[in-house]
Amino acid sequence: MDNINNSRPLDALNKSRNKRVIVELKSGKEYVGELNAFDIHINTVLENVEEIENGQVKRKLGTVFIRGDTITIISPQ
Repeated sequence: MDNINNSRPLDALNKSRNKRVIVELKSGKEYVGELNAFDIHINTVLENVEEIENGQVKRKLGTVFIRGDTITIISPQ
């Protein structure tokens, strides 16, 4: 099962480190911020975070820790 670019999910997250990402949670909340750190459970630390609601910034949060088991999507912005 060789993958041409030899990419794994954590490799994709590593490429997004220190870049802006969108994180969607099971609850439906969305956060946009710079991906600072993550672990094998996808527990994630974001910096300069904005909470998004209906496509608009609801509030600015600074640094946020998000439990990996609450995340449905992490997407580079």
